[in-house]
Amino acid sequence: MVSTRTPGFSRPRGRFTGRARTPAQTVSAEGPSRPGRPPRGSSARPVPRQRGESTFPPTLDRWNPARLASVPSVQLLGCLIAAGWAAAFPLVSDLPNQRLWGLVAAPAYLLAGLLCLTLPRRYAPQMAAAIALVGAVFAPLGLLAVTGRHQSEVMVVERSAHLLLTTGDAYLPHPVIVTDYNPYLPAMALFGLPRQLLGNSTAFARVAGDARIWFALTFVVCLLAVWRLLRPSRPSGGEPRVPLLPLAVLTASPLIALALAVGGVDLPLIGVCCLAMALAERDRTVGAGLVLALACSLKWTAWPALPVAVLLLWRLYGRRPAARTALIGVGVSAAVILPSVLTQPDQMRDQVVRFPLGMTAIRTPAGSPLPGKVLAGFGPTGHSISLALMTIALIGVAIWLLARPPVSAIAAADLLAAGLAIAFALAPAGRFGYLALPVVLVIWPRLAARRWTSRRPVPPRPLAEPALPRR
Repeated sequence: MVSTRTPGFSRPRGRFTGRARTPAQTVSAEGPSRPGRPPRGSSARPVPRQRGESTFPPTLDRWNPARLASVPSVQLLGCLIAAGWAAAFPLVSDLPNQRLWGLVAAPAYLLAGLLCLTLPRRYAPQMAAAIALVGAVFAPLGLLAVTGRHQSEVMVVERSAHLLLTTGDAYLPHPVIVTDYNPYLPAMALFGLPRQLLGNSTAFARVAGDARIWFALTFVVCLLAVWRLLRPSRPSGGEPRVPLLPLAVLTASPLIALALAVGGVDLPLIGVCCLAMALAERDRTVGAGLVLALACSLKWTAWPALPVAVLLLWRLYGRRPAARTALIGVGVSAAVILPSVLTQPDQMRDQVVRFPLGMTAIRTPAGSPLPGKVLAGFGPTGHSISLALMTIALIGVAIWLLARPPVSAIAAADLLAAGLAIAFALAPAGRFGYLALPVVLVIWPRLAARRWTSRRPVPPRPLAEPALPRR
């Protein structure tokens, strides 16, 4: 009996790869005919990658974003764009804290761009990132924290922690002005507890008790955990274990640095959403459930992360892990939210749902020339059209999610980012700063996994030995 398998080919089978054949490199027993030439029977050209084949490590090409980012001219262009972004705030913003950030951050970005051109390529990115991080994050944040200046959401979070400790309720019963409204779910009050414990009598207490510090720490810790979870199992020899440079560049970018310095209330939400997708891909069901519960207890805009992560687990590992994560996420978040729902139902409905959607007598100060905000400016009809368009778009994203469930953390983060970007763009009230969440969801899992496609790679398998005919 003779085997019908083609010699030199292996046929890996898998849930996501299907059938695929990877040509095995055959090397003739004869030595090379001439020095410098490949052996007879082999080719100097690489064999084309087959469908379903692994890509460990990722193939680098000149259009790879990671490779483009190492070009000094691209680094200079990024610094100039960041400097222009920061320099615009002292001219167009009517908020003193944002103007201060722009005045401090713009020169730092320009100096970082100058370092990218003048220093050797081996040290330029690190030095430029350090200068940008100090000038765009540490200096304005420290100055604002010491002087007690922040945006209203920081005061709202710290006040909700005070109310929770003194009265047991996180919401004011009869809001009169804009800052009386608390549009966050009860778990957000945890970031205001350090202020209640440390007070603000000294400079150290003012800085260490500031909620922005804990927003930033949560953001950084979550992104570091995502990097550790998603990095390839066989990284290249020169890859650092800790993503100091990518994390510094992302944090020093205007999209994150501005939010971190003046408010930062959305940063923990960004971190926990990224971490939930990474934990789901790695089959950490309990951890994913607890992280999703935290996300769903911070802001109701994070609720779409729960079905996305559950579908990812179901697609990769089956129904039981998905059900376990769903039960933990729903159960723990319900245990956190339900006490406030039962004791303050009217306040939660008005402050958490109606106020962010612009449906209360006092309108939210969040405003940017996004499509939903522009439509809402035409009155009740435009407001209704904005809500209708947002609902239709989100239903479309939900149908796409059910029809094409994600198979990797990158794909899950992309779907969540698409839904949130649509919601933020079409909501009757929104800010450009809200778009930091979908942007980081798209960028950071790719940087951590070192691949730019959303398809889940297949670990390489050793090629089977060619079958020999039986005698």
